[in-house]
Amino acid sequence: MDKIDTSMIKSDQTDKPLISVVIPVFNEEGNINRAYEAVKHVFENQLLNKYDFEIIFTDNHSVDNTYQELQTLAMRDSRVRIARFTRNFGFNKSLLTGYRLAQGHAAIQLDCDLQDSPALFETLLSYWEMGHDVVVGKRNKREENYLLQSARKIFYRLLKRISEDNLTIDGGDFRLVDRSILDKLQTIHDATPYVRGLISMLATKQIAFPYDRQARQHGKSKFPFFRLFGLAMDGIVSHSIVPLRLASLIGLFVASTTFLLALFYMFGKFLNGNWPSGFTTQVVLILFSTALNAIFLGIIGEYLGRIYKQLRYHPLTIIERSINLPNIINKN
Repeated sequence: MDKIDTSMIKSDQTDKPLISVVIPVFNEEGNINRAYEAVKHVFENQLLNKYDFEIIFTDNHSVDNTYQELQTLAMRDSRVRIARFTRNFGFNKSLLTGYRLAQGHAAIQLDCDLQDSPALFETLLSYWEMGHDVVVGKRNKREENYLLQSARKIFYRLLKRISEDNLTIDGGDFRLVDRSILDKLQTIHDATPYVRGLISMLATKQIAFPYDRQARQHGKSKFPFFRLFGLAMDGIVSHSIVPLRLASLIGLFVASTTFLLALFYMFGKFLNGNWPSGFTTQVVLILFSTALNAIFLGIIGEYLGRIYKQLRYHPLTIIERSINLPNIINKN
């Protein structure tokens, strides 16, 4: 799925703004109906039918009954739109496809587990109506273990420090994106997209508001440690070349230190013929240098791997089945 035709943005023949709610899902059979009812309730009651809405579920080839639940909803309500992929393409690709499918004047990203409450849509939309093109929820706290919270805080601050884009510290995926940004996302051709960074890069008037994230009520998180680590690597490598520069600087430092130690040993040997051979020191230096080389080769490999994927230019995602999704165009 490379480009979607959104030239015919409509709002069910009314003058109300159309808001797209984008929900990426993978094995969320226990949360589908809860998410739908919560979104529907907010638009029809809390927001007093001020907006029309559509809900776009991008199904990353779930292996439980997620798709069957989605089918039932879509048959009952034409505002529910479904794209099921041929395989699991990963969270960011699923999310970017959802944004590209959005036909609304703005799109709101929502996790299916409702840890980010739809009741906060009103806050997102109020900032949007003030003229902001991106509104990001900034998490005050998360219902998760201390170690993972600390790791997230370190990552967000590190990424903010080294990135050239205006990333929000402790900002998550709960956000509103204006139509102007959605149109620009249609032109992005990134084989390994980091959507948070892309949106921050494209934003011209971004704002963040604080909120408390709730604990997951049903199902399990689809982001174990190693998958979170992979997302972190995508964020760093996609939006900064600082790791490459850091590798060069450390390499220069190690080379300089090695040269000075070599001079030190040479003078010691010259001045004192009984100067110890320094076997242990040599072994430590060799192992240290080997470890550094392995780390730096890994960093270079991350960048080269992304260049390789970019040059192959495969479709972002491939839609196996869709329901209530008009105007889908594939262009390779």
